[in-house]
Amino acid sequence: MNQFYSKLKNVLESSEGDIWAETVLTGEHAGEKRLLVNPGKDGMESCENTLGHDRIFRERIGRTPKLFICGAGHVSMPIIRMGKMLGFAVTVIEDRPKFADNARAAGADHVFCVPFQEGLAKIDGDSDSWFVIVTRGHRYDAECLEAILQKRYAYVGMMGSRRRVAIVKDQLEEKGISREVLDAVHTPIGLKIGAETPEEIAVSIMAEIIQTKNAQSEENGAKAGGYSDEMLSCIFGRKTDEKSIGSRKKVLATIISRKGSAPRGVGTKMLILEDGTTVDTIGGGCIESEIIQKAMLMMRMDTPAFQVCTVDMTAGQAEDEGMVCGGVVEVMLERVTV
Repeated sequence: MNQFYSKLKNVLESSEGDIWAETVLTGEHAGEKRLLVNPGKDGMESCENTLGHDRIFRERIGRTPKLFICGAGHVSMPIIRMGKMLGFAVTVIEDRPKFADNARAAGADHVFCVPFQEGLAKIDGDSDSWFVIVTRGHRYDAECLEAILQKRYAYVGMMGSRRRVAIVKDQLEEKGISREVLDAVHTPIGLKIGAETPEEIAVSIMAEIIQTKNAQSEENGAKAGGYSDEMLSCIFGRKTDEKSIGSRKKVLATIISRKGSAPRGVGTKMLILEDGTTVDTIGGGCIESEIIQKAMLMMRMDTPAFQVCTVDMTAGQAEDEGMVCGGVVEVMLERVTV
């Protein structure tokens, strides 16, 4: 398991494309893990499988999602703030210096104050790239959309009236981009919630992105796992005033199956440190409390290094805790050492 996290760090820093992880859940090899980079879809269809008589948990390891916003007008400001709140690394492309400064003030991680085509040329695109086009005119919309459709992406949406969108699509179809590809673009952008103000429009756009992200996970059959930046920092040894977190005992909890209305989905992770502090959450409440207790016991006893446990929140138990969600979750607990 030590080698797995060292390899994961190297792969996240140096490799492009899809990253998958497999963990053996049962049998004499329980707890063994391996990484697969760009394995293709063959054999990657489900989040749980068997190898011989052993159960295997399989997940796609998502990198930090990247939100690319073309344009820095009034609507872009709340999109930037909401994107940051939802954990995206936000990049804005805007060719007007004053508007680019507004994007920086709103909290964008990167701002390219250059023509749109030049800015998009700096971006490779991948399965964790989300593009939002909110420029000031259909000429710029067309430039951005044409460039983006040459890249890999998880989502591309474009704001504009139906007439403006139709003009852009017709122009790009004349340039050889298929109508099927153009019709897959989210236009008009955002969920239909009757949004009017910039903030309401931003809510509709980010809601559509969330909806698309979760639908893609369901369609792939394998849940997107992944590690937050804070979690990776703890795993690999973030320094504190007292000592390196990397030297502390740690247990990683991952939800590997869910039934009923448990609050978090398969692939959700939480890191538990030996002092009882946690990084991220698997849903809170009594489910999380029970998992933390089991993890603390693992660290005190130094054994086992790996286990799979089930937390059954029946209606009666949930009512006793003042909860109404119920549900049953299966959680993988593994000691993490690097």
